[in-house]
Amino acid sequence: MLSPRIGFTLITVAAAFALASCNATSPAVAEPVASERHAGASLDLRQIYADLGKTDGKVFTLDPKASQVRIYAFRAGRAAKVGHNHVLSAPQFVGFAFLPSAATANARFDLEFRLDQLEIDNPDYRAPLGAAFSSTLTAAAIEGTREHMLGADNLEADQFPYVRIHSIQVSGESPKFAAQVEVELHGQKRQMWIPLSVDGLPGHLHVSGSFVLRQTDFGARPYSVLGGLLAVQDEVIVEFSLVGA
Repeated sequence: MLSPRIGFTLITVAAAFALASCNATSPAVAEPVASERHAGASLDLRQIYADLGKTDGKVFTLDPKASQVRIYAFRAGRAAKVGHNHVLSAPQFVGFAFLPSAATANARFDLEFRLDQLEIDNPDYRAPLGAAFSSTLTAAAIEGTREHMLGADNLEADQFPYVRIHSIQVSGESPKFAAQVEVELHGQKRQMWIPLSVDGLPGHLHVSGSFVLRQTDFGARPYSVLGGLLAVQDEVIVEFSLVGA
């Protein structure tokens, strides 16, 4: 069984979780972010989107209970067969989308969640995935993974508790859109283009898709021990289905 630290690498995905889709283009150069001690608590997205709601367009509130976010990380190394693949999910988040009546370029979405609220290796999420995720992980192993991935030597959740995804530009036409997004994670910001599939409009919003993130693009070093005997792959997969009303 892999060391619990293997799970930490999954989080880099969370940002992408937000609203992305397949085959994102290579991110721009990372930009340092001020410590959360200075950035403060969660950004007041509710007020931002309340103000947008007074303009000509429609605001959607993303519903965590009706949405699904799955983050997959995969074992690697010469002894990969004795390791485990992992699934992370974000059962709690704050998210909004704004669709103007006219120009798609003025559309916007934001999503943020806390690292300490991520769920790790829920057996209900692992079971339907078949043999690659068939192993059962103990509560102690799951808790150990959480402690290692959020600790001072890894993602430093005490200092940087939030993951934030903010759209910069949106183009396309329903049901297919392309979005340039900025992802903030562990003191870095990255930009990338992602495709989105959208339906349910105009009364509801359903955004779905999947994409690949490389952990090293966010300055995270994929877990490796004993000269690579046991490791985790750099690439992780994010799948999502986000519902707003």
